[in-house]
Amino acid sequence: MALQRISARNARFQQWQAHLTNRTKRQRAGEFLVQGVRPISQAVERGWPIRTLIFDDGRPPTRWAAHILREVRAEKVAMAPELMAELGGKDDGAPELIAVAELPPDDLARIPVGPRFLGVAFDRPTSPGNIGTIVRSADSFGADGLVVTGHAADAYDPKSVRASTGSLFAVPVVRAPGHREVAAWLARARDAGRPVTVVGTDEAGTADVADFDLTGPVLLAIGNETSGLSAGWRETCDALVRIPMGGTASSLNAASAASIVLYEAARQRAAGSPGAASDA
Repeated sequence: MALQRISARNARFQQWQAHLTNRTKRQRAGEFLVQGVRPISQAVERGWPIRTLIFDDGRPPTRWAAHILREVRAEKVAMAPELMAELGGKDDGAPELIAVAELPPDDLARIPVGPRFLGVAFDRPTSPGNIGTIVRSADSFGADGLVVTGHAADAYDPKSVRASTGSLFAVPVVRAPGHREVAAWLARARDAGRPVTVVGTDEAGTADVADFDLTGPVLLAIGNETSGLSAGWRETCDALVRIPMGGTASSLNAASAASIVLYEAARQRAAGSPGAASDA
C-alpha cells in the first residue's frame, strides 16, 4: 500500500478531526482515534483492527513508533506536524503517532458469562472520562466486561480512550439501549445454566458492600453521576449495596464507587467469602 501524505486540511483530515468530537460521525465511519503510546501499544498487542496509522511527517520516528509502523498491516499516512497537533488535541505539540481503529459491534455476546463472571453496567454516564476510568478499574480487578446503557457519553470518545490507558482494548465494552436489553441477555445466560446476580450501588442500599457476597456470578450496576440508578435499573437489581462513608460527602464519584466495589469483589474472590480478611 502506497504511503499517503497529508499537508492540508483536506476531506480525510476533516473526517478524522470530526472523530474527536462527533459521535455520530465516528459511528457512521465505524472508526475512532487512538492516541498515546500505551493505548496504541495495547490495541496492537490485543490484535485490534487498525485501519490507518498516521505519523508526524516532520521528524524521524522513535524506535517504538518505527516498530508499530513496521509491524502493523494498515494504511500509513504521513501528516504535517501542525495537523498532527490538531488531531492530538494537546497543547504540548504533535504526537508522533495516531491510530485509526475499527469500532467493534455492540453485541452483548462479546462479554463472556462464565461461572466466575464479574461485569459492570454503567447507567447513562455523562462523562466519557468516567467510562474510561471504570474500564481501567474493570481491567485491573478482573472484570469480564462493561455495558454502557441509555442515553450516555460514548466509550470511544477520545477522553474515554485516554482515561482507559489501553484497557479499552482488553475489556469488552458494549453499548446497549437500556436495562431491558441487559436483562434479556442475563435471562439467556440463566436459561443456559449461568445465573447472574445484579447488584446495584446506592447510598441507601440495604447492606454494606463488604458484607454482601460478591463471589458468585455478579453484574455490578453503577448509576448516573447526578441521579444514580434509573427506576428501571433499580427494578432489575436483585440487591442494592452501599459504600460506608464518613465525613461530609454524601456520595462518591461514579468511577470511584465502581472501583471500590470492583476491588471488594476481587478481594472477596481471593479470600473466598465476604468479610474475610485478605491474604495480602
